[in-house]
Amino acid sequence: MLHLSRVAVGAATLELLAARIAERARGGEVAISTRHRPTRHAELVGGSLYWIIRHRLVARQTILGFATAEDGRCAIRLALPLVPVRTTPRRAHQGWRYLAAEEAPPDRDAGDGTADLPPALRQELDALALL
Repeated sequence: MLHLSRVAVGAATLELLAARIAERARGGEVAISTRHRPTRHAELVGGSLYWIIRHRLVARQTILGFATAEDGRCAIRLALPLVPVRTTPRRAHQGWRYLAAEEAPPDRDAGDGTADLPPALRQELDALALL
């Protein structure tokens, strides 16, 4: 399975990214725009787009497909749920980059007790890549 990574420009926290995605959601999905359709787009459907915040992979969304936007750009159609992943260091880049399945971090386990942590402590542990 092939994935993409992309910097969440302007989102300093996972909560801000989640709010931005919720604002743009239409019919259970959200579309983000990019200049060019990935060459390997057929391999990406069913994979995920991993979001980078502060040089760390922090969450993912399932890629539903690709479409042509009104302005001629490529729209990447994403499933609405934003799934937190185990925080993993990643260099920032422009646009998107391919991410092989073996490089993708696992989802954060909902039963691991971190949901009960105060948000400030969870953010600090995320910043240290301990979650």
